[in-house]
Amino acid sequence: MKRFAQRLVNAPGFEYVIIALIVGNGALLGMETSPDLVRRYGEWMHLGNQFVLEVFILEALLKMVAVAPQVDRYFRDGWNVFDFSVIVFSLLPATGEYAMIARLARLLRVLRLISTIQELRLIVSTLVRSIPSMGHVMLLMSIIFYIYAITGYQLFHEHDPVHWRNLGISLLSLFRVVTLEDWTDIMYTAMELHPLAWMYFVSFVVVGTFVVINLFIAVVLNNLEEAKAERLRELEQPVSREEILRDLRSTRKALRRLEERLERQRES
Repeated sequence: MKRFAQRLVNAPGFEYVIIALIVGNGALLGMETSPDLVRRYGEWMHLGNQFVLEVFILEALLKMVAVAPQVDRYFRDGWNVFDFSVIVFSLLPATGEYAMIARLARLLRVLRLISTIQELRLIVSTLVRSIPSMGHVMLLMSIIFYIYAITGYQLFHEHDPVHWRNLGISLLSLFRVVTLEDWTDIMYTAMELHPLAWMYFVSFVVVGTFVVINLFIAVVLNNLEEAKAERLRELEQPVSREEILRDLRSTRKALRRLEERLERQRES
């Protein structure tokens, strides 16, 4: 049973089937937003969701059997824990006080695409690795925002109280500027009072948008390279004793078949 589960879980087609089911389940969830479709095919949609959930449960059980009796190895992988959590939340009753949670939990099944596709897992791992470094970049960005917000308040709050009447509104205005969303309107209003106010806004756009965003990109790229290197190290790990014995058994079988052919050729 254990060998069967290992062969099935490690088969390339198994992963493609799970991906197809996740995509199909995502399509079903989208169709459920149409009252007309729910009225016509609601029962079939329910059966489809139940089928996908049962397949996910079977997948988790097969993965546990594949590492039995050391089932804790299954839960050492964070992605397996995520998949198992999705299944647990999906088992909540769709009626009563937990109905809304159960409906939202079904949306988590779509996120299983991330845990199924290796490339997406690498990207998410990179983002998680980048969080500590991004914290320092965010701290730098907060200092820049704070300095520019106080400066903007001192310069423009009397002329343009809509955008600069207090520290909080000034920070929101700077966030609008850094997203480049109609920021020139704020600049031109300020230039009515100070013709050189463009220097304030242009410098903030250069520092806030180009410099800091490039720092974010540099942090992510650096951690992406580290994640790739770690993935390569995992792939280069020494072969286990079970895998060596399995390869030896298959080699012996192949040699035995070859010897039988040679014997048949000699007899003929």
